[in-house]
Amino acid sequence: MARSLVELLTTHAENHPDRTAYRHLVTGDSDGEIQHLTYARLLTRSRAVAAWLQERGLAGSRAMLLHPPGLEFICAYLGCLAAGVVAVPAVPPQGRSQNHRALLRTKRLLADADAKVILGGREVIAALGAMADHLPELDGVTRVATEEIPDEAAGAWRDPGLAPDSVAFLQYTSGSTSVPRGVMVTHGNLLHNERLITERMGHTPDTIEEYGHELFVSWLPVYHDMGLIGPVLNTLYLGATATLFSPLHFLQRPARWLTAVSRFRPHSSGGPNFAYELCLKHATPQLLDQLDLSSWKVAFNGAEPVRAATLRRFTDTFAEAGFRRTAPYPCYGLAEATLMVTGGSADTPPSLLAADGDGPHGGEADAAAVGCGRPGPGLTVVIADPERQKERPEGGVGEIWVGGASVAKGYWRNALATRETFRATLPGRTGRFLRTGDLGFLRDGELFVTGRLKDLIVIDGRNHYPQDLELSAELSHPALRPGCTAAFAVDGGTEGEQPVMVAELTPDAAGETEKIGDLIRSAIGEAHGLSVRAVVLVHPGTIPKTSSGKIQRRATRAAYLDGTLAVVGGSDTGQTGEGRPVTG
Repeated sequence: MARSLVELLTTHAENHPDRTAYRHLVTGDSDGEIQHLTYARLLTRSRAVAAWLQERGLAGSRAMLLHPPGLEFICAYLGCLAAGVVAVPAVPPQGRSQNHRALLRTKRLLADADAKVILGGREVIAALGAMADHLPELDGVTRVATEEIPDEAAGAWRDPGLAPDSVAFLQYTSGSTSVPRGVMVTHGNLLHNERLITERMGHTPDTIEEYGHELFVSWLPVYHDMGLIGPVLNTLYLGATATLFSPLHFLQRPARWLTAVSRFRPHSSGGPNFAYELCLKHATPQLLDQLDLSSWKVAFNGAEPVRAATLRRFTDTFAEAGFRRTAPYPCYGLAEATLMVTGGSADTPPSLLAADGDGPHGGEADAAAVGCGRPGPGLTVVIADPERQKERPEGGVGEIWVGGASVAKGYWRNALATRETFRATLPGRTGRFLRTGDLGFLRDGELFVTGRLKDLIVIDGRNHYPQDLELSAELSHPALRPGCTAAFAVDGGTEGEQPVMVAELTPDAAGETEKIGDLIRSAIGEAHGLSVRAVVLVHPGTIPKTSSGKIQRRATRAAYLDGTLAVVGGSDTGQTGEGRPVTG
């Protein structure tokens, strides 16, 4: 059995050197320029990067990866693993217009990881040179454009003797806090999670052969766990083929994703819930006529709350293009567990539990709790009372705790956070558990995720999950951007906690802010029985999000209280309950 992905890459390159490992759609278009990377070429390039790192005595140190979307990142990442260097994937600078928030994050990652070298593309390395005055952390850090490392360097590569417990890379996750934490993912964690993904998604040898080794199509960012551990590394693990393109190209034209699935016919492809909503907004009759989605067997949906309404609407809309009713694949995972924790079975439709007044949601009549599948082999999922730290009975809502070989080693250089998050114990259970901070319940062994522990809105003794309020708001008017609404509570003085809704508005609807605000208030009132203190409509792309696209509700709340939101319009009832305009 292979001890690492490095060994598996060697095996695949020897057994099928000319097979395409990855193709990259340079413009995002399936009929545009396409770059290919075979297994033989991938082995050469990764060993060249590895040898370059080894010759400079960097084994055991951290290397920050700052590559634009493309194949060079994969060569650099595997080069780090092959050198025994800890890879640190990060968001590359976005040209000269690098904003303050992104620059601050780069500074924090450089300092926290104590990176000794930065690997990047030519343009990124040049941009870093131009930003040196703003990044004193670059002093003493070696920088190299990996495409300039010659192939000949590969001959000097030496096997680093990787152990399962050796840290392979740091997956930084900002969550909803301002201080990022680096999750220490080991080589053993990686192999276990790849086995789990393979088993849960039905990536059997016969299936891969049936699909001509076309396993994934993905636009997901490769510096984030969902895009890296899934499409990139599961492809490598199985010696298959993946088609990749830039997240920006997907956001510019969501139809590119569906067109690529139609053209390359992979077994699996997916993304967060908002991606399916974006596709629905662009589902014209002309697009549906052009698509053939019949090969798409696993349409995974994770990384943010999975919405039953989205699953239903996407399935109904794209059935005309051959999309299978069994394809929607809700799943659950997090960086602290490498990636996947639970998933369904291929060819099985998702489980939906209708909400009722006594159920875990207790809200919108059309809402449903969505089943995210069962834990794969070698993982245990339990639901615990987060205060008493005791296991909850089946059906009881509590914090999701995870144990098993995919759970990461801890947080980089943060013993306190590691102890609090990764070292939980339960009476009657052996071993330690990861506290996820997510809420959910188990039914017949299947996990249903209901929200975040710290994002709950409690009003008049009733729990409200912010994602339920956000869904109701987004469905109230087509000018509200999917996945771009934040619900949170603020202190209303004598009236107690009160909900606030902040939503991104498309530019063409700026003149309808009063009407849209009223519709949001009405939707929240009817579906949840709540009176909204404030509705704030903001410019597109201005609500704080994590690197994976998750809404940062606490950061949005802080911006609301500080008056720093990019406001288009809205209204704030304030203490008196009388509506007054919000202006920016």
